[in-house]
Amino acid sequence: MANLLLLASYLLGSVSFSIVVVRLIAHKDIREEGSGNAGATNVLRNHGAAAGIVVAVLDVAKGAAAVIGMRAVTANPAYAAGAAFAVILGHVFPIFFRFRGGKGVATTLGAFAAAAWAPTLVAAGIFLLVVAVTRYVSLGSMLATVALPPVSILLFRVPDAIVLAECAVALLVLYKHLENLKRLAAGTERKLGSK
Repeated sequence: MANLLLLASYLLGSVSFSIVVVRLIAHKDIREEGSGNAGATNVLRNHGAAAGIVVAVLDVAKGAAAVIGMRAVTANPAYAAGAAFAVILGHVFPIFFRFRGGKGVATTLGAFAAAAWAPTLVAAGIFLLVVAVTRYVSLGSMLATVALPPVSILLFRVPDAIVLAECAVALLVLYKHLENLKRLAAGTERKLGSK
């Protein structure tokens, strides 16, 4: 049953709410607009705050649902870690949308909030602080995701399997942000609220 839920977690992650919501409200493909990313920030910039918030909430919720569903079946933290990674992997590489998904940050928040809420809360605080100071959502996303494993190890007693999943997701999120890193280095990255 738990192994089936790993597959179900990936399939749940593959439901790209940014693509679905924008198709419903504007009959467009969000991957052809703005940054081209299938994520809440791109939806917010191109279709307004309400749509962006809806997408963000749904992406967080699917991450949390995958882990909560797994924990209802087994208390083994390795399976919770597997569900977290699977749902994020589905979001980034969705089978339903030709493997062109988002960067996984909101889904990461939901998944690890359900798997290890205390370090995730610290990481979310890092995200908010960085974005408040710099207005770079990408920088806040990367720093928060990279901070999650050491915070889990140094400040909290998080199971090794979950820390390993956090490390794998941090690498995945950094990979998806390579273009953002280049723009940050060049000084051309868009700030939150910029036109």
